[in-house]
Amino acid sequence: MPAVHHKLLLEDALQDSPQTRSLLSVFEEDAGMLTDYTNQLLQSMQRVYGAQSEMGLATEQLSRQLIDYEKKNFALGKGDEEVVLTLKSFAKTVGELNSLHSELAHQMADSMVFPLIQFREKDLTEISTLKEIFSIATDEHEAAMVKYSRLPKKKENEKVKSDLVKEVAYTRRKQHSASLQYYCALNALQYRKRVAMLEPMLGYTQAQIRFFKKGIELVSKKMDNFLSSVSNMTQNIQAQLDSEAEGMRAAQRELLSVEDTVYMPDMDTEPVNRTLIQKAGYLNIRNKTGLVTTAWDRLYFFTQGGNLMCQPRGAVAGGMVLDLDNSSVMAVECEDRRYCFQITSPSGKTSMILQAESKREYEEWICTVNNISRQIYLTDNPEAVAIRLNKSAIQAVTPITSFEKRPEGEANPDRAKPGGVHTTGGSQKTGAAPEAEDLIAPGTPIQFDIMLPASEFLDQNRGGGRRTNPFGETDDDCSSETDDSLLQQVFAVRFQGSMAVRCGNNQEVIYEAMRQVLAARAIHNIFRTTESHLMVTSSSLRLIDPQTQVTRISFQLGEVTQFAAHQENGRLMGFVVEGRDWSDGDEEGEPSFSAFVFESNTEGEKICYTISLAKDIAEAKKDPDALAQLLKNMPLTNDGKFLLLEPETGDTTNGAEEDLESEA
Repeated sequence: MPAVHHKLLLEDALQDSPQTRSLLSVFEEDAGMLTDYTNQLLQSMQRVYGAQSEMGLATEQLSRQLIDYEKKNFALGKGDEEVVLTLKSFAKTVGELNSLHSELAHQMADSMVFPLIQFREKDLTEISTLKEIFSIATDEHEAAMVKYSRLPKKKENEKVKSDLVKEVAYTRRKQHSASLQYYCALNALQYRKRVAMLEPMLGYTQAQIRFFKKGIELVSKKMDNFLSSVSNMTQNIQAQLDSEAEGMRAAQRELLSVEDTVYMPDMDTEPVNRTLIQKAGYLNIRNKTGLVTTAWDRLYFFTQGGNLMCQPRGAVAGGMVLDLDNSSVMAVECEDRRYCFQITSPSGKTSMILQAESKREYEEWICTVNNISRQIYLTDNPEAVAIRLNKSAIQAVTPITSFEKRPEGEANPDRAKPGGVHTTGGSQKTGAAPEAEDLIAPGTPIQFDIMLPASEFLDQNRGGGRRTNPFGETDDDCSSETDDSLLQQVFAVRFQGSMAVRCGNNQEVIYEAMRQVLAARAIHNIFRTTESHLMVTSSSLRLIDPQTQVTRISFQLGEVTQFAAHQENGRLMGFVVEGRDWSDGDEEGEPSFSAFVFESNTEGEKICYTISLAKDIAEAKKDPDALAQLLKNMPLTNDGKFLLLEPETGDTTNGAEEDLESEA
């Protein structure tokens, strides 16, 4: 094995011995390995340079993002002013660091990447080129020597020999020159490769040192106090977070320690609050999906002033559903649902049926809507007003069995005037709508049923005696046998309630009585009604028990001062009866008035029309000519009675007379 030298000897280049060739192969192998390693090292250095360049771009973007924090206008950004100022300071610092990163990237490109690229492109490429030239020169010399070696021994041609000698000398010189350049380049490569490996790393290290020196000058000298204050601020915020987290964990444990009844529907232990003027919660609303089909949707409802609002789950804000001022609310029975109630607008054109989750929610919603409908939220102290109204409502539904006048209670709180109600018959006073206190005394008791005393029941069964109603009015001709009137019309009605009122010459008193009776029924969940027959004759109004045909109560027609049907709910009607109060010792007695509210199977307008006709007949009886004219203008039955309306459909519970048209 030939000895391995550290360099190729130039004097051995002309001889081109096998030993020289063997040594040359070692240098060529070293150059090849150096080329591969240089390419890999250059890739690593280019990656470092790329990362540094990306670092500059990243810090620049970070600086912009820190500045944009203030521009975001967070919905919950209250209290972030100090954070905004701090982030601006950080953005300035990051911007300065970005300039340092950019400068470092340029230094890496100049002092690390570029020298290695130059070494690869200049030195290693030169070695590769010289190797190829040396190989070509060697092949040409070998070819010339082959030709020269084939010269004939006997017949020498001097000219040919001279040409071949010149060719050999030319190719040998050319090979010698190429080998000398190649050997020199390979020898020099041994030194250049050491510089090429060290110079890039020297430039990289020096660039990093300069970067860190400038960074220390920037951060340490200028930002020590700033970083210290930011650190203290973050520690304070963390302490606040820890305290808040501990408080939330304690609240969570307390909220989860409740009894299971809290999670169970309709297991409320708290009493019903009937004085609310605001309410919020989930309710089911019934929507029509077809002619006879309905669907229930669970939505979040809440009151806002005098409006009922609705907000579906996920919606940004709620929308108005109904104006509750002067609206009516009542409990309703649904076939497949519990705790249902209906809210109707004052015009009667809009109504909705809602379902509460529990009985307590159901009652509180009804009370809240009823309180809002009275517009007490507009008063100076609506909570106190609601408490007084609730107290009056409780007193108003105290069960009693007579219509005796009750001493006036405490004054009704101020509230907005009730909305105007359209009348359905008779004349109506013009001008502003009267106050509710002028129509019905605060705390007036409401009677929800007509209780017939046992003595009166026995007297009527005996067919004798004289009936006295609870208001002191007498009825001399109660039985149909002694009634010689020309009109006798029967209507199936359900008694809703009655109460004492202050006046009898204003139809508004009937509408206010209807509102208070229905509101009291809704608030106190009174659903039971009494089915009766209302008989209208030309002399009296009688309420008859359909089971026993006993007259529950009777009024002379002249005592009925006002009658009207509800404008929105056509099945509701009522009338006012005048009586006398002799408690003061006056011979004539002070007039007293009572309002009666009924729900009929037919339209209330028909009952009011019949009462109006009965009054006309009673008035016409005083003048034979007027009576004759009235008989001439009205259609009569075969037996000479007034034919008023079509017979009502549906039998009563005791199978009473089905033909309800006028009879003699």
